[in-house]
This record gives sequence, structure tokens and C-alpha cells, in this order.
Amino acid sequence: MSVDSITTDGETHGFTMEVDADGIVSYDLTEAESADSSVAGSDAADSLTPTTTAGDVTLEADGTDGDATDSSEGAEVAEVDAAAAPGACSDGTYATKDQKEYGTYNWYIGDGGLPAGMSHDDAKWVFYDALDAITQSYNNCGYSDQVDVNKANYLSKTSYEADINTSSQCTDRDGLSTWDGGNLKNGVVATTCSWTWPTPGVKNDLREADVRFNIHDYDFTNRVTSSCSNKYDVRSVGTHEAGHIFGLKDIYGSHSNLTMYGNSIECSTRARTLGKGDVLGLRSIY
Repeated sequence: MSVDSITTDGETHGFTMEVDADGIVSYDLTEAESADSSVAGSDAADSLTPTTTAGDVTLEADGTDGDATDSSEGAEVAEVDAAAAPGACSDGTYATKDQKEYGTYNWYIGDGGLPAGMSHDDAKWVFYDALDAITQSYNNCGYSDQVDVNKANYLSKTSYEADINTSSQCTDRDGLSTWDGGNLKNGVVATTCSWTWPTPGVKNDLREADVRFNIHDYDFTNRVTSSCSNKYDVRSVGTHEAGHIFGLKDIYGSHSNLTMYGNSIECSTRARTLGKGDVLGLRSIY
């Protein structure tokens, strides 16, 4: 199990715990880690039947405790933002987790609040874009897609919620990989919780990964314009969280030009597309 949170202050909020087949428990609180180049393995069906628990009660009803619907006024600034970060194409920094999706990442959208006041249908395509940026190595640096990663597949809307509590901690998994909005620890913009099966000799096999945006404390937008103020770009944050799902860890220091930088930047779309380090990190896994 691992929990990864993108924050407003750049502080480290990562934790990984592993239980080996022989029952030995290990954990990792560090951020620096060499890349694990092992790629063998196969995906196994998840037989867990979703069940609700006290912690699974959806905190936000439809359309409440979320952002106001985005205004269509003003031109988006994605191209300007990308041009302002040429260092992304020369910075090869990355870190990886002991985690890999060997099959297809099947995901759902919860029925509670969503970032930027998006409708369920709009959120589906925005989250698809974020996941595709990882699985297809979208970048502005000219790097070809050499990542042999299987597709992410949207299944449906669900009454289940992301298994993440208000302290940005992972709760018991329910068998569904759910994306939603809710209340997280103040200072945390979004959190991803991942559960894996131990796979000796290779990276652990991803079983479930949930993503929650903190719509209780922060505002989001899907249209970053010149008038943007105090809002986080949904696709940038979503792409960062998708990176965690497919095995990338946060990086810190002077690497704000990369998607996996651990500090979310207001009104910035840089993380929508990958930098050199993001691409190399994925290539090291897949």
C-alpha cells in the first residue's frame, strides 16, 4: 500500500508499506530511490467484492462542496505555460515506486463532488486526458512514446468513493479504483492511494488506486486563463496523480518543471505534459 499527496508547500507526504508473502512488513518514508528496471510479470484478476464500510460514506452530495462551474471567458494559457518551462526537456530527474500496472487500469468516478464543478461527463474526459498523458508519454520535448504501458479504461459512475479519509490516509480498499473530490488534510491538494500485491523479483502488481481532489479547501479549474487566481489546474493535478498510479514518485528541489514535482502550482498547466525525467521514469518501469 502507498499514499502519495501533492501539496501546496512542497513538503514530502509519501508513505509505502509492503507485506511480503512470508508476512514480513516493510515501509519506506524516503523520496530518493534508484530506478527498478525489472519489467517481467503478469496481471491477475482482482477477486475482491466491493463492500461498503463506515468510512465509505460519501462526504459530498452531488454538486455540493465543490467549485463553481468554470467560466468560458478568456483564452487558455497552456501554450504560454509550456513555453515558460524549457528546462522540462533537459531535466532527467525521476524516482519510482515498487509498483507497476501489468494489465489495464480500470477506473470509476464517484457520485459526490468533483473538482472545478465539473459534470460527471466532463470529468470523465478530463481524467481520461490526465491518464493518457502518462500511458502515452505526452510531452513537448520530442520524445517518442516508447512506454509499453496498457491503457486506462473508464468503466462507469459509482456510488462508492475513493478510499481516502479527511487526514489524507488510505482506508480499507473496496475493490474499485475511484476518482472523486472530497475533504483532505489542509495543505494537500490531491491524494492517491495505491494497493499492490507482492510480486517477488519484479515490481509489485497494482490492484487498486484511488484519487481524491481536495475540493473542500481549494478551488480547481479546467480552463486556466490569464485571469486565473488561486486555482489549481485539474488536468495538471490529475496527470501528476496518474503518474503515481503507474509507479512514479514525487520529486522535490529545483525540479518544478516536471510533472512529478511534489508541489502543486496555482494557475499552472505545466504538469499536463511530461518532461524528460517523467518520460525516463516511465521507461524504466515499462
